[in-house]
Amino acid sequence: MNREILRLALPNIISNVSVPLLSSVDTALMGRLSELHIGAVGLGAMLFNFLYWNFGFLRMGSTGLTAQAYGAADATRTANVLGRAALVALVLALLLLLFQTPLLRGGSFLLSVSDAQAPLVAEYFRIRIWAAPASLLLYALLGWFFGMQNAVYPLVLTVFINVVNMAVSYWLVHALDYGVAGVAYGTLVAQYAGVLLGMGLWAYRYGDRYFGLLRLRALLYRQELMAFLRLNSDIFLRTVCLTLTFGMFYSYSSREGVLVLAVNTILLQFINWMSYGVDGFAYASESLVGKYVGAKDVARTRRAVRLSFIWGGALAMGFALAYALFSQPLLRLFTNQADVLAAAGPYLPWLIAFPLLGFASYIWDGVFIGLTASRGMRDSMLLSFVLFLVVFFATRNLGNHGLWLALIVFVTARGGIQWAMWYRPRRYLGGMSH
Repeated sequence: MNREILRLALPNIISNVSVPLLSSVDTALMGRLSELHIGAVGLGAMLFNFLYWNFGFLRMGSTGLTAQAYGAADATRTANVLGRAALVALVLALLLLLFQTPLLRGGSFLLSVSDAQAPLVAEYFRIRIWAAPASLLLYALLGWFFGMQNAVYPLVLTVFINVVNMAVSYWLVHALDYGVAGVAYGTLVAQYAGVLLGMGLWAYRYGDRYFGLLRLRALLYRQELMAFLRLNSDIFLRTVCLTLTFGMFYSYSSREGVLVLAVNTILLQFINWMSYGVDGFAYASESLVGKYVGAKDVARTRRAVRLSFIWGGALAMGFALAYALFSQPLLRLFTNQADVLAAAGPYLPWLIAFPLLGFASYIWDGVFIGLTASRGMRDSMLLSFVLFLVVFFATRNLGNHGLWLALIVFVTARGGIQWAMWYRPRRYLGGMSH
């Protein structure tokens, strides 16, 4: 079981860490220009996080359903999961393109984008929004590959996309002086290159077996389509709460001024590194738990959950130790602005505490996705979001420290509530007995 977890987790960790690496490179490129550019790219990226995280069900729902179909050896159902996810992805992408103007205006209002930042944020958004079809299709493909116990293709795709993105962004910013537009175009080019590669990999390995099983009528079969949408609507609501939490974090940071926004934008890069790393083991638990649930193997399901926590906790401790020992050199990777470096110092203890208190929420999400226990994911997130709001408004007088406290309470509560749900399987986990 340990070998199986590592076989899935290690490629996921490498590919996942490359995701915040991309964001980190964008931040570093802007960090050589000004605090205004750092904040503008951070806010622009958060707008897309708000949009795309909310459609993360295309990956998460696909992983759980595909893994269970794979475990049950049902080839037709396995193929249909990908077909439905791709169909929904294209419809959603079309809606994003049609409503891009109100989305930009609403997002800018919610994130309290200042008048000075607004032109840069709008420039970034108007370019990157055209990557929506490729970005959402990639969610569906990655989720399906994970469900098929294939962590290598997601690794290849993610690394390829991020290398292309970083190379194009660096060239456009440094050689052509495109500024914010350069990092937006880098993402646009990389997403379409990635989806083309992903479709090619799927056709190469799986096309012969599964392409002939895809039927549009079957994809639109009402009972199965509604079940797919119900599962994903719960995950959607869960993710809305998550994006609202980080949206409020960025919005409050922006209201505190350009310096605080720059500090929090950089510190959240460290959070991203940790979360995407621990998510490697969460993704492994998605695949394994889903497979063993599909095969109706309760004993191995429980063992996969236990070992995922051991590995994920060990990695989280490693991140906390690295942040405690090497925070200053790491901060200098992102900016050479002396005022930003000095202002970040008082908030480093929150950064060190985050991996230790928050890792459980990531692992539990993977377990619940494998179980397709979307109701439990939704309810735990709603309760945690309420706690975040309570702490957020109760500690406003503490400034940025109160904001970080609210975020720590949020991630800790998520893990604790899901832990409690694990021991009430009939209500939250589809009746799985353990």
